[in-house]
Amino acid sequence: MFYRSVACWVTKRGRTMGSGTWSLFILFGLALWKANGENKKCSYTFLVPEQKITGPICAARGYSTDKDRVTRLDVAAVRDLLSKQRREMETLKLVVDVDGNLVNEMKLLRKESRNMNSRVTQLYMQLLHEIIRKRDNSLELAQLETRILNATTESLRLASRYRELEAKYAALSAVVNNQSVLIGALEERCMQVYSRRHEHPPMGPPLVQVVPENIPVNVPRFTNEIQRDNTRGILFYSMMTTACFSLLFFLLSGPFRDCLEAQEASHSTSGMYLIKPDEAERPVQVWCEQDIDNGGWTVIQSRRDGSVNFFRNWDNYKSGFGNIDGEYWLGLEGIYNLGRQGDYKLLVELEDWMGKKVYAQYSSFHLEPESESYRLRLGTYQGNAGDSLSSHNGKQFTTLDRDKDAFSGNCAHFHKGGWWYNACGQANLNGVWYTGGVYRSKFQDGIFWADYGGGFYSMKTVRMMIRPID
Repeated sequence: MFYRSVACWVTKRGRTMGSGTWSLFILFGLALWKANGENKKCSYTFLVPEQKITGPICAARGYSTDKDRVTRLDVAAVRDLLSKQRREMETLKLVVDVDGNLVNEMKLLRKESRNMNSRVTQLYMQLLHEIIRKRDNSLELAQLETRILNATTESLRLASRYRELEAKYAALSAVVNNQSVLIGALEERCMQVYSRRHEHPPMGPPLVQVVPENIPVNVPRFTNEIQRDNTRGILFYSMMTTACFSLLFFLLSGPFRDCLEAQEASHSTSGMYLIKPDEAERPVQVWCEQDIDNGGWTVIQSRRDGSVNFFRNWDNYKSGFGNIDGEYWLGLEGIYNLGRQGDYKLLVELEDWMGKKVYAQYSSFHLEPESESYRLRLGTYQGNAGDSLSSHNGKQFTTLDRDKDAFSGNCAHFHKGGWWYNACGQANLNGVWYTGGVYRSKFQDGIFWADYGGGFYSMKTVRMMIRPID
C-alpha cells in the first residue's frame, strides 16, 4: 500500500528527478518491500554515488521503528550536509579567486621589480657618468685657476716693470717738455755760427698760408708745452688690463693678414691684434678699429697725448715705435707690406680741442719700396676736413737724417717729425703735440692739417688707418 503511494508520487514528479533521485527511491522501495514481503531471506546492497539532490525525496509517513528506513530527519540532515558542502565549495571558490588575484598581483610586482632594477641600474650609470664628468670639470677648473694665477703673476710683474718705466718716463718727460726750448736754442746757435760764415743765413720753409673756413675758436691759452699726463693711475690699470687680455688673445688666435681678415674671423671688437702681411718676415702688433665705417681698419698712426716723441731718425720710422694702445707709428716697412697685399684706401680721423671730429678719406693708398724712400701714392679725396694731403702725393719720406723733400733745407728739421714732405707741405701729422690747439713757435712744427685750423693749430688726436677697398 505504502509502496504504491510512493510509486505514484514518484511517477507524478519523475519528470523533474535525476538519476541520483531514482537511486534513492529504489533504496527506499527495497526497504519497504523487505518489511512487507513474503518473508524472503535475501538482501541487496546498493552503492549509490553521492550526488546533489535537486528534487523531492520520499519518506515514510508516520512513525516507523525500522532502523533502516529514511526519515524526514535524515533528509534534513542530508540537506544540511549538502548546504554545508555548498557553502564550503563557495568559500573554496572565493579562496581560489583570491589566490588567483594574489598570483596575478605577484606577477605584476615581479615585473615592476624587474623594471625598477633596470631603472636603478640606469640611474646608477648616469650618476657614475656625472661623477666622472664633474671630476674632469674639477681638473679643468684647477688648470684654469693655475693659468689665472700665472696671468696674475705676470700682471704683477708687468705692474712692477711699469712703475719702473713710469719713473723713467717722469724723468724723460721733463726733457721732452723742454724739447722746443732746447731745439730753439740750438737753432739760434746754428744761425749764429752760420751768420759768421755767410752774409745771409738760411731761411725756414714758407709758412702755410691757408686760412681755413672752420678754424676752431674759444682756445683757452697759447702754449708750446707738451701736456703732462694727469691720468696715469687710470692709464696704468687700463694698460695692465689690455696687456693681460692681449696676452691671452695672442695665444688663441692670429696672426691675420690685416684687421679685415680678423673681423671676418668673428673678431668684431676693437683692440690689439697680431697681423702678418704676406711678404712680411715676422708678425707685428697693431690696433684694429672695428667700430668705424663697418670696421676692418688697420691703424698705422695714432696721436693722442704727446707721450711718444715722433722726432726720430730713418731707422725708427722704418721699423715703427710707440705703444699700440696709445701713440704709435706702425713703421714704413709694415705699411708697405700691408699695401702690397691688394688695393687699400686711407682714412684720416682728426679731432680738435673743442671735441669736434672731422675726416679725410682717399680712395686708394700704398707706398713704394724703400729703394724709392717709401714714396706716397694716393687716390681721390672725400670728407669734411679738407684736402691737405694731396699736395704730398708722390713725395718720398723725409726724416732728420735722410732728406728727400723738395725744399732746399730739411723739412723734418723745421717741422720736428718724419713725413712725406714737399716744400714743406700742408700736413704735419707727426709733428709736436701741443695742448690747447693754437700754439706759438718759430716754425710750424705742431700736428696741423692746414685745411682745418691752419698751420698754427695743433690737433688734439689724429689717427691714420687703412682697409682693403670693398
